[in-house]
Amino acid sequence: MSEWVVLDIEGTLSATDQVLVTLYGYARPRLGPWIDEHPDDPAVVEAVAQIRELSGVDGGTGELVRVLHGWMDADQKVTPLKTLQGLIWQQGYAQGDLVAEFFPDVVPALRKWHDEGKNLAVFSSGSVAGQVAFFAHTTDGDLTSLFEYHFDTVNAGPKREAGSYLKIASVLDSGDITFYSDVPAELDAAVEAGWQTVGVARPGEPYGDADFGPHRTVDAL
Repeated sequence: MSEWVVLDIEGTLSATDQVLVTLYGYARPRLGPWIDEHPDDPAVVEAVAQIRELSGVDGGTGELVRVLHGWMDADQKVTPLKTLQGLIWQQGYAQGDLVAEFFPDVVPALRKWHDEGKNLAVFSSGSVAGQVAFFAHTTDGDLTSLFEYHFDTVNAGPKREAGSYLKIASVLDSGDITFYSDVPAELDAAVEAGWQTVGVARPGEPYGDADFGPHRTVDAL
């Protein structure tokens, strides 16, 4: 086992439906009100500016929301969408509206690795704020103390590009890293960056029957 274990979330630690159905469903009707109710929040101001820049839309909140909903429908990992979703989810977890659930094998594995002295980090397309809120409010309690770092597509880069994994390795200051993910293309990028990899092929998940090629593959952690 490597010095560092870096983990994907969706489809690896938690069911994809929890993100695409539960979390997306929670955020969807709250995007417009969140923008309107936080006009002076620097993160919201920046997100709105990014939406306008990426979409060319110059109208009001309703037009911005239509763009955001379009990105959600296409499951596009767009930075301003991830920012706003993360803020909304953060509040949802804090209020008790949302509780993170994991596959049954996940929490025992995380605790075992942590107890063995392994360093744990997360690399997910969801924002760092959303990740921290997710692990702070789970059916197994607050798990944030298990993780040393959180990476997303903003502070690391796209999950299917080797450069993102090289950037993470420079932050971790290690060449001994194993990445767990359910997406073969992400594993390919990690290998290109010199990482070890484990494909997580969970029955019933979108990549459960995928071809993981040369990557060692498991159906549980």
